[in-house]
Amino acid sequence: MRKSRNDSATTRRRLVPHARQYINLHPMDLRLSQAVQPAPVPPGAELDHPSLYFNRELSWLDFNRRVLQQAFDEGHPLLERVRFLGISASNLDEFVQKRVGGLRRLEAAGVRQRSPDGLRPSEQLPAVREAIRALSTAIQREWADELRPLLASRAGIRISRMSALDEAQRMELEAFFREHLYPILTPLAVDPGHPFPFISNLSLSLAIDMREPVAGTLHFARVKVPMRHGRWITVPGSGEPYHFVPVEEVIAHYAGELFRGMEILGVFPFRVTRNADVSREEEEAEDLIEMISEELRERRLAPVVRLEVEGTMPRRVQELLLRELELGREDLLEVSGELALEHVLDLANLDIPTHQFERWDPVVPPQIAAGGDADAETDIFSVLRQGDLLVHHPYESFSATVQRLVEAAAEDPSVLAIKQTLYRTSDDSPIVRALLRAAELGKQVAVLVEVKARFDEQNNIEWARILENAGVHVTYGLVGLKTHAKAVLVIREEGGHPRAYAHVGTGNYHVGNARVYTDLGLLTSDPEIGGDLVNLFHFLTGYAPAQPYRKLIVAPASMRAAFRRSIAREIELQEGGTPGRIVAKMNALDDPEIIRQLYRASCAGVRIELVVRGHCSLRPGLPGYSENIRVVSLIGRFLEHDRIFLFGNGGDPAVFIGSADWRGRNLDARVEAIVPITEPRLRDRLVQLLEYALADNDLAWEMGADGDYRRLAPQTGEERLNLHEKLMEETLRRRELVAQGATSR
Repeated sequence: MRKSRNDSATTRRRLVPHARQYINLHPMDLRLSQAVQPAPVPPGAELDHPSLYFNRELSWLDFNRRVLQQAFDEGHPLLERVRFLGISASNLDEFVQKRVGGLRRLEAAGVRQRSPDGLRPSEQLPAVREAIRALSTAIQREWADELRPLLASRAGIRISRMSALDEAQRMELEAFFREHLYPILTPLAVDPGHPFPFISNLSLSLAIDMREPVAGTLHFARVKVPMRHGRWITVPGSGEPYHFVPVEEVIAHYAGELFRGMEILGVFPFRVTRNADVSREEEEAEDLIEMISEELRERRLAPVVRLEVEGTMPRRVQELLLRELELGREDLLEVSGELALEHVLDLANLDIPTHQFERWDPVVPPQIAAGGDADAETDIFSVLRQGDLLVHHPYESFSATVQRLVEAAAEDPSVLAIKQTLYRTSDDSPIVRALLRAAELGKQVAVLVEVKARFDEQNNIEWARILENAGVHVTYGLVGLKTHAKAVLVIREEGGHPRAYAHVGTGNYHVGNARVYTDLGLLTSDPEIGGDLVNLFHFLTGYAPAQPYRKLIVAPASMRAAFRRSIAREIELQEGGTPGRIVAKMNALDDPEIIRQLYRASCAGVRIELVVRGHCSLRPGLPGYSENIRVVSLIGRFLEHDRIFLFGNGGDPAVFIGSADWRGRNLDARVEAIVPITEPRLRDRLVQLLEYALADNDLAWEMGADGDYRRLAPQTGEERLNLHEKLMEETLRRRELVAQGATSR
C-alpha cells in the first residue's frame, strides 16, 4: 500500500503547517461542502443511484484546491508558488462565469432536473457558493500572509501601499498619475441625472464614496481602473527594479483630483463577474458567425453573478452596488486585500531564474534532427515514410515536429492539399502563417475553425476571416456539435499518386501551450489513418455523417460504442479467467454511462486505474461497486492534458490517444478523434508512461471513497518518483540512445 501524505509521519516539506491550518479553517479541507457529503450507499443500490456519484461542480472546485495547494508547497520555487496561486484565482473566475452562471440560469428557468448525484440546480448553488467562498479566502490569505512577504524578503519583489512611500516617491508617482492616468480616467457619477454605469466583466473598478461639504449630501461614483500600464506600477527612485505599487492604489491616492470640491470619504475596489453561459439554438441560425457574434454581445451584457468588494467598503455602499447590479447578499464576496489576484501571474513571469523552475528546453527527436543538428532542415516526409513518430510535448519540441510538418507541407511543391482542425491557437500563430503561405502558393487548404470554443470565439472568428480572405476554404463548425478533434492531413504527390501524411493529437495547435501542457501526437504516413482523415474532413466540410473509418474512432458517431465494447471485452476476459485491466488518463470523468460500465467491470474483478487531473464523478473504493478502481490526480509544473486509453486485451494491450475525455459532452456533443497506437515500440512507450503516472509519489493525489484527495509521499526506503522529472530524464535518455545507434523511435 502507498502511504498518503496526510497519514505519513515522514511527510517532509509538502504539507506546510500553516497551509493545513488555512484549509482547516474552511469546508474546503473536505472534498465536498458539508451540505453534500457523499451519502452511504444503500444495500443493493442500482448503478445509477445518486450515492455512487460525486457532484461535478464541487469536484471541480476540489481540483482547483489541489492547484492552490501547490502555492503552499515550500518545495516549489517561490515564483512558481505565486504562479500556482494566480492560476487558481484565474480558474476560479472562469468557474464562476461558466458554472455558477449556468446554475443560476437553470434555477431562474425553474429547471428541477437532478444531476447524477441527485441535486437540483437550486440545491447545488448554496454548496457551490460556500466552497467558492472558502477557496477564495484561502487564496487571499496565502497571498497576504505568506507569498507577498516572501517575495519581498527573498526575491526583492516589494508591493507597497502609497502610504508606505516617501515624499519623493509619491511626487514621482503623482507626475505619472497626471501624465498617464488622469487623462484616460472617466469618473462616472450616479445620481438622478446619471444612471448607474455599465461595468464590464472582470474589470477592476473603484467605488468613490464622497460628501458635498456644504450640503453634507452623500454621493457615489465609479472609476474603471485602466490596465494599459499593467497592474503593477514600478516605484520610481527606489533603486529597486522590482518595487511596485498597484495601479488602483495610485488612482485611489489621487482620487480627489477627479472630484475637486468634494470630500472623499473612501475609495474601495470592487469587481463584477458576469454569466458566460449564454446559449442559443444553433439549428435556427441562418449564419453561424452572426449567431456567435450575437452571443458574444449578449455575454458582454449578461447578468452579473458575483460581486467582489474590498472588505472595508461600508455596508451602505455594498447595498447600493447590490441593488444596482440586481444581486443578493449571497452573491457578495468580501475580500481582504487586493482583488483580481490572477494578475500575480505578471510577477511570476519576472526574469528571476533563481526563484523559478529550472528551464526546460523541449528536445528535438533525433529522427527529426538532421545529422544530430536540431536546427538543420529535415525532410519530415522521408522520416514518416520510415515509420510512425510519437511525440510528447513539452518534453519533445512542438515546433520541430507538428509545426514543421505544416510548414514543410506549405513550402513543398509536391504537396497538393492541407486540411486541419483549429480549436484554439496562439495570437501570433506560426501554424496559421504556414496555412496562409500554402494558400498563397496555390495549394488546396481547408481549415475547420471552431468558432464556438469557449472564451476563444472572437479570436477564432478573426483567424477564420484572415484565412478566408487568403483563399483558404474555411468551415466554421458543425451545427449542434463542437469540433474538438486535433488533426492535420497533408496530401502529397509521390510517384504520380497521392500519399497522405497526418498528425492526430490530444492538444491544440498552440505554440505557447505546447511548452506547458502535456500532450501527445502521432505523426504518421499510415494509409488507413490517412484515408480515415480524408473521410473525417469530408464529414466536417460537407454532408457525410455516415463516413466509414478503419482505424480512427470518431465521436459522436462511434466512440461511445467503441469504449463500451472495450470495457465489455475486459469484463468477458476477467470472467473467463484472464485478468482484465483498464488504464485511462484524461482531464475529467463525469459521464454516467461510462461510470456505470466501470462499476460493472470492477464488480467483475477487472483492475481499473484512472489518472484524472480534474473533476471526477466516480467514487472509487466502494465495497461491492468500485473496490477494484483507483483514481489519482497529478498536479505539477506542467498541465496534464494528454488522453491515453489502455485496455489489457488478454496481454496484447490496445492503446489509444486522442482528444476526448470520458465526459458526455465529448462523447455525444463534440466531434472527437482517437487513434490506436499499434507500432510495438510506440505502444510500449505509452504503457511505460502510464506506469510512471500510476507510480508517481510526489505529484499524485489519491482519491478516497469519501471524495477526499490525499497527497502521496514515498514510504520509508521508497524512491521518489515525480512524473514530470522522470519524463524529462527519459526524453534525454531516449535521445542519447538513438544518437548512439539504437533504433528506438
